[in-house]
Amino acid sequence: MTQNLVINNLAMEKTADAAYSIGGLLSRRWSPLTFSNQPVEPEKLRQVLEAARWAASSYNEQPWSFIVATKDNSAEFERLLSCLAEGNQEWAKEAPVLMLSVAKLYFEKNGNANRHAFHDVGAAAANLALQATDLGLFIHQMAGFDVAKACEIYQIPEGYEPVAAIALGYLGDPNALSERLHQREMTPRTRKPLQDFVFSGRWSQVSACVQGE
Repeated sequence: MTQNLVINNLAMEKTADAAYSIGGLLSRRWSPLTFSNQPVEPEKLRQVLEAARWAASSYNEQPWSFIVATKDNSAEFERLLSCLAEGNQEWAKEAPVLMLSVAKLYFEKNGNANRHAFHDVGAAAANLALQATDLGLFIHQMAGFDVAKACEIYQIPEGYEPVAAIALGYLGDPNALSERLHQREMTPRTRKPLQDFVFSGRWSQVSACVQGE
């Protein structure tokens, strides 16, 4: 595999080692552990949230919400940070923006369960990530947070569920990380080959469209 990791004046790139050509934003998007203390401009923060707003969703339900905390309000930032797993707090505390994505689990029009809600929140977060990349920003989404604590702190009502925590900001200096986190940061991005998950005819039968890759 090609080592697609470049560091120039602490600006690190981890471009995707794609088997087939993909768009530049997709290639450049990755999830860093190191963030600069440079604040995210309010206009850019609004832009990434606007990108999330325009994601596709089942019946255009738009079942996403985002709780946002920035370092210019230290009390709110610490509240959201306290919801993260200890291992994530170690590095996420340096990010200038933390967020929590939340899914509405029912359809507004009839009250029925929306089993696509998490999918649609993920689509909104993907939009957010690509818009961030276009603006020179990066996000790192986290499964490691206390769902119950987040619900209590933010008084999230029944019928809604936190999905992921998100750190947002500019890249920082990877050398400032602990040795353990630095090793993670310097590891090249990898993905399964298409044959592992693209099927036709029956489960696990590799589709002809990706055979011979």
